[in-house]
This record gives sequence, structure tokens and C-alpha cells, in this order.
Amino acid sequence: MTAEHLKIWERPKLDSPRMILGLSGWMDGGAVSLGTVDFLVDEFDAKMFAEIVADDFYIYNFPGSMEISALFRPHVSLEDGLVKDYHQIENLFYYDTKNQLILFEGKEPNLKWNLFCECIFALAEEFSVKEMFFVGSYAGLVPHTREPPIMCTVSDATLKEHLAQYKIKFSNYKGPCSIVNQLTRTAPELGIKMVSLVAEIPAYVQGRNPRCLEAMLKRLAALLHLELNLEPIRSLSDKLEKKIDTLIEERSELADHIEKLEANYDEEVFDSDMGDLKRWLEQQGIRLD
Repeated sequence: MTAEHLKIWERPKLDSPRMILGLSGWMDGGAVSLGTVDFLVDEFDAKMFAEIVADDFYIYNFPGSMEISALFRPHVSLEDGLVKDYHQIENLFYYDTKNQLILFEGKEPNLKWNLFCECIFALAEEFSVKEMFFVGSYAGLVPHTREPPIMCTVSDATLKEHLAQYKIKFSNYKGPCSIVNQLTRTAPELGIKMVSLVAEIPAYVQGRNPRCLEAMLKRLAALLHLELNLEPIRSLSDKLEKKIDTLIEERSELADHIEKLEANYDEEVFDSDMGDLKRWLEQQGIRLD
């Protein structure tokens, strides 16, 4: 069944590569998911070599208001009565032989999750992938002035000890799931270790968030021993923070709100990452509350 949906145009020589997945949709706030993979594709000049054909996986003509249906339809650009750009959904695989990576950029499917997962795992089996990483994000209460926390879900409990040293927190959640949860649940049956890394990003910052993108790339670089030039991303992060700070100065109520977020963030970091120091200070009679 996957043969008509998974198209492999080239079979590069890869030796048990790692696969990194980015998906637009539910867990791509701040463009962290696709932005991370897109950065790696450009950084390593990765070559496109396969795709999951989109036709059977998406609802284009979704019933409802224009605002809702617009979320599902392809996008078009018209100029002077002519079609200049037509953005069809694409699910593309790239490879980088130097770092032994397969990179996937796609959109979370509306339909046939099982088949979509089968396509990803079929390509993984074809190239002997044993480790898969999803990168994503969700809107939370982290302030824009702080490093976004990275939440983690794993397919195998034995992975946790290694991951914990990278300042990663393990997820506690009950609610609607994404296709990533299905991939993570299925991966052990196929002998694949899967890790999902999801950044908590400021809910009040709209659009692409370079600070959160930088945080995710730094974590991936450490985990996978990748050499990345993050200066361009860091420069964009600084510019965005200055722009937000200027806007906040004009709205005192927003400044108060962000100060509270910063205080909550710093207290949580201190409690979790510096608990031993906090206990020692309290033993010396120095209370922090």
C-alpha cells in the first residue's frame, strides 16, 4: 500500500542515519518544527530524495467559515490576473551524508494516520534508521526574555538517563494527541528509538520565533554532535527581543504581566535545576520565599 504513497527517487549511501522530523500544524508554533528542519537542510545543503504523496492525507474543502476553511486549503498568489505562486502541500525527505541525517519536512495529515506513519517507517526501514527525533513547540507561559524549556517524550524509558543531562524535562500530559504520539508509540515495534523534543514558547509572540528556534537547534546540536553556525539565528533573536521590549515599554500592563512570568520562570528553574543550592541556603538560615 505504501508503494503508491511513498516515492523514493534516489537511494543515497547512508549508514544507519538519524532521522529528524518537522511537521507544520498543531505543534509548530513560532515555526520551530519546520524552521528547525529547514535550517538544517540549508546548513548542510541536504538533497531532496523522496516524498510522501499528499493527495490522500488532507482535507482541502473543509466545511465552515472562510477563516476555518482557509487553514486547510492550498495557498495561491495572484498578480495582475495571473497565478504567480501555488503552494501545494509537500512532504519531503532530504539526506545529508556527512552527518548521516535524513530530514523530513511535512504537514501533519488530516486523514489516514496509520498509512502516513507506515510511509515514514517504510523509508526508515529502507535506510536502516534506528533513531528518530521529532522537533516541535507549543504556546505556554514562558517569557520571551528566557530560554524556552524543552519537553521530551521517549519511546523507551532507557533513553531518559542520557537525555536528562541536556536540561530536558519529561512530559506530563493528558488530552488530544498528535501523529507524533502515534509514531512514538509504534517505533519500538520496529526497533527504532524515538525522541520527541517540544519547546514551550511565549504565547504572546506571534509568527516565527528565532529565540525558540535557536534553543531547539542548540539542543539538537548537542544531542547529535552537529556543528552549526547559529550566529544568524542569534542575531534575529536579539532583534526580535529588542522589538518586543520597545512595544512592552508602551504598555505598562503587559510589562507587569511579563515580569510575573519571569518571576515564575526563574523560581521554577531555581527549584528544579538548583535545588541543592536552595536547600543549603535554607540550612544557613537564608530563606528565598
